Amino acid sequence: MKQQFEIPVGAQHISLLEPLHFKLTTENETIVDADANLYYVHRGIENACVTKFKYRQVPLVVGRVCGLCSVSHGTAAAQVIEKLTKVEIPLRAKYLRMLVIELDRIHSHLLCLAHVAENSGFEALFMQTMRDREYSMELLESVCGNRVQYDYSIVGGVNRDLRPDVAADIKTKLALLKPRVQALHEVFETNWSLSLKNKGVGAISKELAMKLNAVGPLARAAGVPIDVRNETEDLLPWKELGFEMILDTAGDVYARNMVRIKELYVAFRIIDNILNGLPEGDIANISKALPEGEAIVRVEAPRGELMHYARGNKTNVLERLKIKAPTFSNVGAMVEIFKGNQYASAPAIIASYDPCLSCTAR
Repeated sequence: MKQQFEIPVGAQHISLLEPLHFKLTTENETIVDADANLYYVHRGIENACVTKFKYRQVPLVVGRVCGLCSVSHGTAAAQVIEKLTKVEIPLRAKYLRMLVIELDRIHSHLLCLAHVAENSGFEALFMQTMRDREYSMELLESVCGNRVQYDYSIVGGVNRDLRPDVAADIKTKLALLKPRVQALHEVFETNWSLSLKNKGVGAISKELAMKLNAVGPLARAAGVPIDVRNETEDLLPWKELGFEMILDTAGDVYARNMVRIKELYVAFRIIDNILNGLPEGDIANISKALPEGEAIVRVEAPRGELMHYARGNKTNVLERLKIKAPTFSNVGAMVEIFKGNQYASAPAIIASYDPCLSCTAR
């Protein structure tokens, strides 16, 4: 007779470095049910943005939602306020915003792949991948002035121009990083213990991913063609700079890891095209207009669709700000993916989610 056990994973767990608690129900070694508890952390950031800060400060405040996704949150907030104030930003500022978003995608994806290696027992590969991630961290600091909280996007554009020596440094360091990513790609394609054993593990179908509103690499690995960069050319011209959507059909741990690796190559191409075709002009268009009405903006953060909603009433303080983070959209799918898998596979499944509860529990 099969025995059922309830096993807690998180909020403090070696395989889950996030304030998230999964309750896994197992029959012997097979996971038959799962539940998730969120919101261990609440900092009141949305409320602070509509009570304590003026609208021009909001992009800087929401950058504190998450250290990994700071670029995406700051850019989304700036864009939604620009819609409310009817400000058109210069083309050079658009290119620079895309540059830092893609540099941030590189550093976030490499962090996820490093945790995959760590959860699989590959400590040396974890340290090597974190070392390689330093290239993107150093470049973000060179462009933005900060290593973690970038504070780059402002209402009307960006707050720092790209100096020629920094542009040259980006090309040099990415040239060093590309072969390292190719070597990492080869390891994930050929190593059984790290990657190949996860084929078929933690799988989700395209139909279920769509039903559960999955976004980002989790959705694209299941064949769902969803990427904000493919849908919103009005704010940032992604397609003219070489954007390509990466899709898989297996929907398993292996596919999610491979989608992230292949998206690194796309990021390299976009950055190269930005540097080679960066238009001249101003980096900001500062307006004295006050936010009026309501607007929604979506940005493709490293983990998927990030949505910012704002409402203004022609004062210096927003009337409402609401943030919907990618991990919040993915929670339903994250819970379902556990079912039917072995408990020993839970660490690999969790790492392949790349959850960000700092964004979700604000």
